[in-house]
Amino acid sequence: MTTVLRASDSADFLGIVPALAGFTPRRSVVLLPFQGSRTHGAMRLDLPSGDTDLEAYADAAVGLIARVTGTDAVAVVVYSDEGPESTSDGLVLPVAVAVDELLWRAEDAGLRIVDALCVTPRGWSSYLADEPVLGDLSDLAPVPEVPGLGDVAGDQLAGTALPVADLARKERVARALREIGELLDHDAIGPLTGREGPAALAGIAALADIPAFFEALLEHPDATPVSATGALLWCLDRPVFRDVALAQWATGVDGGIRTLQAQLAFARDGRMISDDLGAVFLGMGPAPDPDRLRLALEVVRYAAAAAPRACRPGPLTAAAWLSWALGRSSHAGHYLDLVRDIDPQYGLAALLRTMVDAAVLPEWTFRRGGAAAAGSAT
Repeated sequence: MTTVLRASDSADFLGIVPALAGFTPRRSVVLLPFQGSRTHGAMRLDLPSGDTDLEAYADAAVGLIARVTGTDAVAVVVYSDEGPESTSDGLVLPVAVAVDELLWRAEDAGLRIVDALCVTPRGWSSYLADEPVLGDLSDLAPVPEVPGLGDVAGDQLAGTALPVADLARKERVARALREIGELLDHDAIGPLTGREGPAALAGIAALADIPAFFEALLEHPDATPVSATGALLWCLDRPVFRDVALAQWATGVDGGIRTLQAQLAFARDGRMISDDLGAVFLGMGPAPDPDRLRLALEVVRYAAAAAPRACRPGPLTAAAWLSWALGRSSHAGHYLDLVRDIDPQYGLAALLRTMVDAAVLPEWTFRRGGAAAAGSAT
């Protein structure tokens, strides 16, 4: 169901930006693509710093917004922790030079400017006014309630903190992971000695059908058994199975089966994975079901919270890719920072970091009305 939010003036519009973005931005430039009088979702960029190439920054911003299908206009909203500067010529709003460059580039690209606004701790104003005047923040319309959206009061990093896992669960997960690893890593399944714990045995049994195992994890993301968590961590620490999990969560069980077959064929005789499967990891092809991605994200977040520190890069990198696939590059960057603190050389994380730093988003996030378009953040 689509919720229609209406704004009659700039103050009303600022009130609905958090609902469009899915959070209340801080230290951000927010771009809202319009088609006629309607907008759908938002894109967020970090504020430019003192050494930012403003021409390149503006080009990248306009390039992103122009890729959204059907876009013919744009609104720009800056959220700054710094107030405007008072000069003899009046108020100068934060990052005004960068916004002027961005608006000029947008108009040069044929985009109509709907509005260009600035929100600071001292008030809000418009970059389009000849003599900016601060409006009172209390005059802004309250953020409307949108069914299913939840609380949007937090900033762009809200929701990235890992769930809490108590020490007892962490110890049980570590033991199950260690026992699973000893059996599977040494000799395929290996002979059972009778000394394995029940969690390890349950985890090994779950791995008998990898795609079915990954699918079952989506049923209760916040109540995964210790055995399943241990088995998942073992898989996510191995690219051959990690990639199966991500492909399956993005495309469905059939995609997981095909990816597993392709991975095993490559390991056996070097046959390359098909282009359509490889394209998923680069954000190309049909848009994934966002509900599946969100469930999978919760699965790997809970796994990361319970994992021994050395085993966290796998689930954290999976969380980064799933966040990126949902259009949440800010969240992806946060998880990648956590991976870098543990293992700076972790392969997939390094690739994702390159994509996030270059403001590369999945193609499906640019399709108006697409599965992951609303509330996207870079």
